[in-house]
Amino acid sequence: MARPPQPDEQPPSDATAPEPAWRQRAIDRSTEAARRRAAQRVQRFLNAAREIIADKGSTEFTVQEVVDRSKQSLRSFYQYFDGKHELLLALFEEEMEQAVVRLREATADGAPLDRLERAARIQFELCSPGRVSVQPLFAEFAERLMVDHPEEVAAAFAPVVDVFTEIADDLAAAGQLRSGKPRRLAATMLQSVTFTAQRNGGGPHPLTADEVWDFCRHAAIPDSVTLGEPG
Repeated sequence: MARPPQPDEQPPSDATAPEPAWRQRAIDRSTEAARRRAAQRVQRFLNAAREIIADKGSTEFTVQEVVDRSKQSLRSFYQYFDGKHELLLALFEEEMEQAVVRLREATADGAPLDRLERAARIQFELCSPGRVSVQPLFAEFAERLMVDHPEEVAAAFAPVVDVFTEIADDLAAAGQLRSGKPRRLAATMLQSVTFTAQRNGGGPHPLTADEVWDFCRHAAIPDSVTLGEPG
């Protein structure tokens, strides 16, 4: 005769029994709420850093200043960032995302050559030192990020390269791109626009967007296309 279970004994567990749906829903809700709270805290740090950059006109600030402006704790800051450089990288990535949105909206339709010109001019504007912005896209500190953290910056920059590459692919398909690999040609053009604009603050005769576009157009597009000749 089987012995009845005693009051303090637990029923045998079945390792193969599926987890109750209510338990998974509760865990999912808890995890999602934690993610939202973390995202809000991170955004407060980013917003505080932007405000400080706008106030100072530079990135010469301390982590403690960001913490104080965000009204959060230093411990909380280091839960999400290894240090100031990672905060700057996060700002860089955010603005790159916004730049890609603007580039894609501006190049959504039209002839490939017209789309390329629009992309080049927008990129030149975004990279110019005198542009009105409280965000640090392509400012002088971005060059330091590229030197100190090239892999991270390259990863953040990749979506912009993709926009130019897609247009270059369309130009190549239409027979309107010089021979070579479209992505490399696109990257070369993008770097030319970006670094020319970044360095354009000094000197008595800064280059204009028209001049930079004219150079890129002749560098990447066959003369027969730029001159409107057949074939």
